[in-house]
Amino acid sequence: MPFVVRDRVKETTTTTGQGTVTLLGASTGFQSFSAIGNGNNTYYTIASQTGSEWEVGIGTYTSSGTTLSRDTVLASSAGGTTKTNFSAGTKDVFVSYPAAYASFAAAGAVTENYTTFTGTYTLTSGKNGFSVGPITIASGSSFTVPSGQRWLVV
Repeated sequence: MPFVVRDRVKETTTTTGQGTVTLLGASTGFQSFSAIGNGNNTYYTIASQTGSEWEVGIGTYTSSGTTLSRDTVLASSAGGTTKTNFSAGTKDVFVSYPAAYASFAAAGAVTENYTTFTGTYTLTSGKNGFSVGPITIASGSSFTVPSGQRWLVV
């Protein structure tokens, strides 16, 4: 399952609870999660339109039933990495780039990465990657390097 991030992907859901969300179609001016591709992983944010409940994580889009599973919670209104137990009402669901996973340059001199990798990631087809180590892959997480590609940890 490749990891895919696309711009301007936003839908709504009325799903309640802590399970997989059923997506209800693209919001006006946005594209649907189908842009991610069936079976692919992506970053997501789910936010109630009242603003009181939210969740940021990594999920898997499934075209059959147009659903998004909530595989790894990175942050939530429930606290830490706990899944939010969403109540009734409409929620926005969109692709976002979580601050906790952003790498950035401070004054053009330093780029940072985490020392512990959590989640599921597959290098994009035809691309290599690198990280500064040591790197620990957390229990239940996976980092896949397809045949013919490289992930260099320096």
